[in-house]
Amino acid sequence: MYSQINANKRKTWLLISLFTIVIVALGWVWGEYTGAGNAGIIFAVILSTIMNLTAFYKGDSVALATAGAKQIQKADSPRLYRMVENLAITAGIPMPKVYLMSDASANAFATGRDPEHASVAVTTGLLNIMEDNELEGVLAHELSHIKNYDIRVMTIVIVLVGVVLLLSDILLRTFFWGRGDRDNRAALVLMIIGVVLAILSPIFAQLIKMAVSRSREYLADASGALLTRYPEGLASALEKIAKHDRPLKKANHATAHLFLANPFDPHVTKKFESLFSTHPPIEQRIAKLRGML
Repeated sequence: MYSQINANKRKTWLLISLFTIVIVALGWVWGEYTGAGNAGIIFAVILSTIMNLTAFYKGDSVALATAGAKQIQKADSPRLYRMVENLAITAGIPMPKVYLMSDASANAFATGRDPEHASVAVTTGLLNIMEDNELEGVLAHELSHIKNYDIRVMTIVIVLVGVVLLLSDILLRTFFWGRGDRDNRAALVLMIIGVVLAILSPIFAQLIKMAVSRSREYLADASGALLTRYPEGLASALEKIAKHDRPLKKANHATAHLFLANPFDPHVTKKFESLFSTHPPIEQRIAKLRGML
């Protein structure tokens, strides 16, 4: 299990490195085509840095507001608050802020740049249908996201996807409206390379985002099971979520990757949809968890 956790971490950072290569390549082609030279690469790096810093410090607030989550105290939901408190102590991390979403869907998510600035949000639907050991499994999964710092990693990945999409759009517009500052043959070669890169990069970026998102879900499942020492709790919770299969009222593509289960379709059963989902199939997650018993 520890080897699986380490493998997932290595895979995540490898994929982020690939993102960086794509961004630099887009900046290089734009700079060479327009005659700006290395300024294209510098622009791409500065843009991604600014967007990452913004998401790093404000991304959690946006995610919580988008989901309609409201912060609660112990008196508002003693059962939920105490469970988060106990698991945080067990995990050796600071007590995260606790949020509640008024929604019949059974779901949860964690957000924040580090354990000192983290939040956990759950739906009222999740509280209503889960037994204590199942709710503990879900919360352990979310606290594992915090402890493993993969909420930070995923925030960075989402921003990098946005940077790739933006740079691809700028590159295509430059080819369409602008003129290359090179002789015709060189400009034509750069245009062909750039158009291919601009078209394929967004697809590649989305595939990387899904790969990282799925990797972090498996990682949090494994880490959460290690935290509670009871994999069946989360496995049973995922089974209930699949049967409940109720989409989130305020589901949003920008924050879908944060949730325990796909907020648009918790139990993705269609093969085509599962290929493009940010979450691995629930049946596979349950099987892995029960394989730990």
